[in-house]
Amino acid sequence: MASLIRLRLLPRAKCLFDEPIQVKVAGLRSKQLVTMKATATDDRAVIFTSSATYRADDCGEVDLQRDPSLRGSYVGVEPMGLLWSMRPNMKHGYYYKKNALSSHLVRFSVHEGEEEGGMLAEATNERLLIGDGVTRLPVKEGKIKGALFTPPGAGPFPAVLDMCTFKCEKRASLLANKGFVVLSVAVYNDKPENVTKVQLDYFKEAIDFLKQQPKVGSKGVGVLSRSKAADVALSMASYLSGVEAVVWINGCSANTIVPLYYKQRQIHAALTYDFRGMVPFESGGSVADCRMSNSMSEENRATLIPVEKGKGHFLFVASEDDLAWDSKAFIDQMVERLKGHGKNNFKTISYPAAGHLLEPPYGPFCSSSGLGVLPYSILWGGNPRSHAAAEVHLWKKIQEFFRTHLTIQNSRYK
Repeated sequence: MASLIRLRLLPRAKCLFDEPIQVKVAGLRSKQLVTMKATATDDRAVIFTSSATYRADDCGEVDLQRDPSLRGSYVGVEPMGLLWSMRPNMKHGYYYKKNALSSHLVRFSVHEGEEEGGMLAEATNERLLIGDGVTRLPVKEGKIKGALFTPPGAGPFPAVLDMCTFKCEKRASLLANKGFVVLSVAVYNDKPENVTKVQLDYFKEAIDFLKQQPKVGSKGVGVLSRSKAADVALSMASYLSGVEAVVWINGCSANTIVPLYYKQRQIHAALTYDFRGMVPFESGGSVADCRMSNSMSEENRATLIPVEKGKGHFLFVASEDDLAWDSKAFIDQMVERLKGHGKNNFKTISYPAAGHLLEPPYGPFCSSSGLGVLPYSILWGGNPRSHAAAEVHLWKKIQEFFRTHLTIQNSRYK
């Protein structure tokens, strides 16, 4: 009987990382109870798994777009639930991909009964970070270290600087698939303990490099940022020319962690962590619920970034269940400051039940992991289902925002 059971991934088994798929099973018995399972392994050999129990319909079929999970990693109708609900086989694991050239391979399988009995069928979903025709060029020019992603075709294309706190190419490569020239750079190019300051000059060099690319046609560049990188992005918009649009995700209104320098002069002191609210995990050895100090207190005034000086547009995004940064409060501070200076060059989005690590959709939800700048693991917050829905919504909004505010200068191509 098992040979007659078919597990299909539609419209095809190979797709981009941020594309949804339809998972269907046919050939089961009427009303048969089965367990669906997904398994993936990241570049550090950490295994991620999820499972959910389904009951076939009268025709012996299961369709994840239609049918509810009865129990398991999630319940209810969740077409992509097997992907976002995957969890690591170790504590505090984050799904790690070294670069965009390796695919995200997910093995789907269907098993007899509720306890993952004998396997009835399986199929592999290859989820690509870099699509057909997109090129990846490692960049080591001047002080810049990163990767440049360029869409196929002659252009002109809008340009985006994708700033991650630590090296990561996932967002940059996926955004290039949508028709943007994207340079991916990190705030930390060394071990965090070796970084004593951030140089804004480095990011000015990155902007200039990006604007000089032959397929770039936008007047200025967009900046995509989250967490520590978000306050650097605010400073870029406030002090550097050529920044037309900034997406700020779950960051701070002040310069954080290390001092900020520009042209060999310190322009902002560092807002540091307030450890008083940190709570030990039950597993021991790690700590959670880490917040930044009060940026509005008198002693921290020198850390505040003059966002009102920014001439471009801002999209401020906050997760209200962010346990690492009080992102919503920081947005409220910036909005008040901008309005006080007569500015309306901003939009805000808030996700009530999402956590800190908002990323492109359909990756495994991460509830806790190492931070890098601290010798602890941090709880990131978020309800997995709500967080996954927020990622789908935000990814579309980011693309719409950049297309709206990055002005293409066609005269360059005449």
